[in-house]
Amino acid sequence: MDTTRKTIILFSGDFDKVMAAFIIANGAAAMDDEVTMFFTFWGLNALRRPEKVATRRKSPLQKAFGAMMPRGPGRLALSHMNFAGAGPKLMQRMMRQQNVMSLEELIATAREQGIKMVACTMSMDIMGLRPEELIDGLEFAGVASYLGDADEANVNLFI
Repeated sequence: MDTTRKTIILFSGDFDKVMAAFIIANGAAAMDDEVTMFFTFWGLNALRRPEKVATRRKSPLQKAFGAMMPRGPGRLALSHMNFAGAGPKLMQRMMRQQNVMSLEELIATAREQGIKMVACTMSMDIMGLRPEELIDGLEFAGVASYLGDADEANVNLFI
């Protein structure tokens, strides 16, 4: 049987939506599907390193974007019931109680399973993100690269 392919565009940077994307991606990879995740705009925040990273020169607007956006999966907000930042902590506690993997663990598992994670270079340029500000093991490409993968996939999701 031929390997099937799945692609996921992660546009959202909401904790619950990022969780869903990684759960779906890991599930598909566990079923021996080839999976490509394309991170664009707010979805890139899930890939940011939690620590501040020194970068080459940025414009004032790019610096402002960087300061206002959450750094990494541990700082993402919920799409609903965020409760001024308490919502994600409550959700994470409930996940631990139910033995659900954390977002950080899901990202690590995606890497172990060989899920292709692509950061959108156009979105990175617009938002002033540099490759060194993102986690290791990513590919960097534009929408044409994603569309090439999507042409070969039997499932394409936009989250």
